[in-house]
Amino acid sequence: MKFEAQKKETVILNPVKNMEQKSIPSEIRKDPLTGRSARICHFMELKWEKPDFEKLIAGTEKYCPFCPDKVMKVTPLFPKEIVPEGRMVSDDMVLFPNIAPYDSLGAVATLGSRHYIPMTEIKPERIAKAFRLAMDFFNKIHKIGHLESVYHIINWNYMPASGSSLIHPHLQVFSTSFAPNLMRQELEAAKTYMEKNQTNYWNDLVKTEKTSGKRFLGTIGRSSWLSAYAPMGVAGDVLAVVDGVRSTLELTDDDLSDLAKGLTKAMAAYDKMGIYNFNMNFFTGKETDDFSRFHLLFSPRTFFNQALGTPDVGALRNLFNETLCMAFPEDINEMLKPEFL
Repeated sequence: MKFEAQKKETVILNPVKNMEQKSIPSEIRKDPLTGRSARICHFMELKWEKPDFEKLIAGTEKYCPFCPDKVMKVTPLFPKEIVPEGRMVSDDMVLFPNIAPYDSLGAVATLGSRHYIPMTEIKPERIAKAFRLAMDFFNKIHKIGHLESVYHIINWNYMPASGSSLIHPHLQVFSTSFAPNLMRQELEAAKTYMEKNQTNYWNDLVKTEKTSGKRFLGTIGRSSWLSAYAPMGVAGDVLAVVDGVRSTLELTDDDLSDLAKGLTKAMAAYDKMGIYNFNMNFFTGKETDDFSRFHLLFSPRTFFNQALGTPDVGALRNLFNETLCMAFPEDINEMLKPEFL
């Protein structure tokens, strides 16, 4: 397995030191599976100022459709052939059709009745319960043989910098017969890898990273946690690979609990850096894809300029799909490890 990188150097005359010559390093890494490139550059201290949360969330519950006084009144219902009861409920969590769907079969699942939950107060039990509600939905549509019951995906956009338009924590839940871009690229590359090497890429990745120790974080049940070599996010990514699981539908209750535990560890670590937004995605194969392994990607989100609200996605990422990370993933890994011990 190759972990390729091109080391770069920029030379400038530094205006803050009487125009002395200064060398600025950077690195272009290739994802070992897909070859997707990521730039490690703009090195800075990974420390951000948190906002006044009371000011940020003040009044947002008044128009929030996910709060308990509105959720059963203003959210849509599924057709009876999909969900006979219209919505799915688990205590104070509600799953209902996404009014702005990504595909023909999409849902939203609230993480409960509480409007705002600070990142470090989201307990693993709450996440696992929301995952189980989503799994009940996936199993329901799979049982009826729905044509979109192929790839079962959960996305989580937490807080505004992640792209979330609502403060109230919720999951995007959808099944699709058409795999999203990066997931499709990974599946194709993993299939090619197995045909060439007669081994599973994800098994080899976990084994290699565990042996190296540079980016490995730890193991929780069947899930192995590590820092991504070529991250998507400006502050690195956390990757969890579940051993022996090809698709979302094969995840057990224990797996869901273990994934939830790992996520809260990642949240706690990034909270210490002042980061309070993130994206999380499920990556899955089909049930018959032996070259696949279910994995989860957690990517913290922040601002380049918090005072202006400048997002961490600019032209490089948005138009070239070229990612940048502001520290070496190995250094970020050292900041994350204490939470995973």
